[in-house]
Amino acid sequence: MSPSVPLQEMIRAIRSARTQCEERGVIQRECAAIRAQFRQADNGGRSHNLAKLLYVHMLGYPAHFGQMECVRMIASPRYSEKRVGYLGAMMLLDEKQDASLLITNSIKNDLSHSNQYVQSLALCTLACMGSAEMCRDLAPEIDRLLRASNSYIKKKAALCAVHIVRKVHELGELFVPAARSLLSEKNHGVLHGAVVLIIELCEQNPETLERFRKTVPDLVQIMKGLVLSGYSPEHDVAGISDPFLQVRILKLLRILGRNNEGASDAMNDLLAQVATNTDSTKTVGNAVLYETVLTVLDIKSESGLRVLAVNILGRFLLNNDRNIRYIAMTSLQKIVGTDHNAVQRHRGTIVDCLKDQDASVKRRALELSLALVSASNIRSMMKELLLFLSSCPPELRAHAASGIFNAAERYAPSQRWHIDTMLHVLITAGGDVRDETVPNLIQLITNASELHCYTVHKLYRALLMDISQQSLVQVACWCIGEYGDLLLKGDCQETEPVQVTEDDALDALETVLQSHMSSPATRGFALTATMKLSTRITDNVDRIRSIVSIYGSCIDVELQQRAVEYNALFRKYDHMRAAVLERMPVIEKNSPGHTNGESTGEAVKDTPAAKMKQGEPLLLQQPANQVCDLLDLLGGSEETAQPGPAVSCTAAGLPIHAASTAGGDLLDLLGGFEPVALAPAPTALVYDKGGVTLTLSCEKQSDTGLTVTLTASNSSGSDLSSFTLQAAVPKSVQLHMKAPSGDSLPARGTAKVTQMVVLNNPNKVNLKMRVRVSYTRLGSPFQDTVQIDSFPGLDAAGQ
Repeated sequence: MSPSVPLQEMIRAIRSARTQCEERGVIQRECAAIRAQFRQADNGGRSHNLAKLLYVHMLGYPAHFGQMECVRMIASPRYSEKRVGYLGAMMLLDEKQDASLLITNSIKNDLSHSNQYVQSLALCTLACMGSAEMCRDLAPEIDRLLRASNSYIKKKAALCAVHIVRKVHELGELFVPAARSLLSEKNHGVLHGAVVLIIELCEQNPETLERFRKTVPDLVQIMKGLVLSGYSPEHDVAGISDPFLQVRILKLLRILGRNNEGASDAMNDLLAQVATNTDSTKTVGNAVLYETVLTVLDIKSESGLRVLAVNILGRFLLNNDRNIRYIAMTSLQKIVGTDHNAVQRHRGTIVDCLKDQDASVKRRALELSLALVSASNIRSMMKELLLFLSSCPPELRAHAASGIFNAAERYAPSQRWHIDTMLHVLITAGGDVRDETVPNLIQLITNASELHCYTVHKLYRALLMDISQQSLVQVACWCIGEYGDLLLKGDCQETEPVQVTEDDALDALETVLQSHMSSPATRGFALTATMKLSTRITDNVDRIRSIVSIYGSCIDVELQQRAVEYNALFRKYDHMRAAVLERMPVIEKNSPGHTNGESTGEAVKDTPAAKMKQGEPLLLQQPANQVCDLLDLLGGSEETAQPGPAVSCTAAGLPIHAASTAGGDLLDLLGGFEPVALAPAPTALVYDKGGVTLTLSCEKQSDTGLTVTLTASNSSGSDLSSFTLQAAVPKSVQLHMKAPSGDSLPARGTAKVTQMVVLNNPNKVNLKMRVRVSYTRLGSPFQDTVQIDSFPGLDAAGQ
């Protein structure tokens, strides 16, 4: 191929290459020819060769050897060469290349050129790849061009100023007067550039934001002129006058009106006018309406205007365009915590979106539906959510099940309804629920003593129908083991009478043990339930003994250990079996929360029988036989505990008493005495923002060791997810963060997240810690940092 072939011929030759190897050959030959011509002093086709090189660069092949040619062509007096040279500079150079510094003087000269198109080339290049040093050198020239009389140059200079402000924040003050004066321009291009520049200036500096709040009336007048103006072919887009400028002005008004009542009041009438007069049948009109809604919801607007904004989002939900439905639900989820009643009016439309075919729309509809659940609509909403759960995609099943569990726990109208709902979820999506679901449901069942018979019958029938849902099978096995006597009686008045024999119950548990679908944990539940039935039935104890003995040689170590221990109970400690396998006590919650639709505002109080007298010595009983001598390794002591204000209770909330038998001594391990309560460590509030509080307490472990406990709570009205704490300390201090107690903070302080941080300060330097708080609220991520310079209780120690 001849070195002088035109660009079109080179493109045709590259496209006609049959293999990649042939394509590389064509490009290598052409690049070699371009290099040779670059070395010629009287090269007349410089722009032609650089254009071909830029096409090679677009294909992904190296073209760095053309950088210096770009610098030479930018310095050329010919416009045709300048144009290609500036294009090459924007494509081949960036601020990291040393060659970019060589064009600073050329750009400065071209900014003062008499030809507006040459000035435009320089402005575009500086706005595209200008480094911080170039921006500092050329900022005065840009400020001068912002005051020029040519509208074409002013709009490009405004956009170039935006790049400069982003690169060098402190140069923003230089452009404030010029940006303010540009708002009086009539040219829409200049106005658009001015609004973009003001937005950038306001976001960079709060003081500049206060100064530009005085321009709200001017912006309102410009916006009114756009809304009320007649047809203008130059700016009309689908019947809307310059929607691009309208969207930019609305965004600027949102920034200026945020957290400012005066500015918000000045724009309320305009926003209502835009919301009512804009055509929503076209995509262009929907874009303006959406920006209007965002502005209304972000400023201190009137309540009626906020309802109007929510209604606009409700109309978006009925749009055939899935993208519009998606952004509507995203916006509604952000405000459901503050405008709950207004969003509730569109609950039916939101629930209908659960049936949408698009996965993204379906996910947003699920999140919004869960946020709309309240005590007044819990039954109707849960019916729709359970229906969705039965047919939702696998990737949404776990999220749906978790949301249903949380909503049922907070707003359940009754315990029976709560149990039925959780069982329905386990039957439908038992394989997708979280690990804590099983213990939570067991805790709920143990607290509903009047529903034990009803629950065990319902779970027994569910177990017969399906043993593939592991969580359901585990709960069913636990209930059959605990309440097997109620199952065998068959006199439950709240369900259909079913006569269950001892063989039927054991057959069900044996089926679980032998099923290939059962996990090791599920088999453990079934084996324990089988063992517990040995004290609740009379005729099939030998069969239970046979089942247990089989698993004494099981390949699973956990299951084998259980079986060996149960066999030991049968053989050596049969007199203790009834006491060891008696029914579990009621499990109380550790922290207060929402129960059955009622919010408990204080912690669970100890019963009078579980309290000990103040100042009474705490004596540990000496073991009575050899069995208790062995067990005394865990709880015995030769010394008498010191008297003190101790309050102790058993796991079941029952009074502590001396055991009279070996079995009683064994059970005392489960409900034994707790150590004397110590004075709580001093705490300090280190963070309080947006309803999220963070307290810090310290405990000195050694001369250089320290344990810091961070406790976070959420007093706002919306739940927080993905909650994480990250800590940083000086380099000489060693830091180890233990696993947090959770990653979510429910609303209204119903639960807390605790993070323990272990510090080692061998050099005893002045201890400081920086903590980063990160979480997601209503789908929006949030991140903040707090500096901790004082640690309670340790300042005197010199840490």
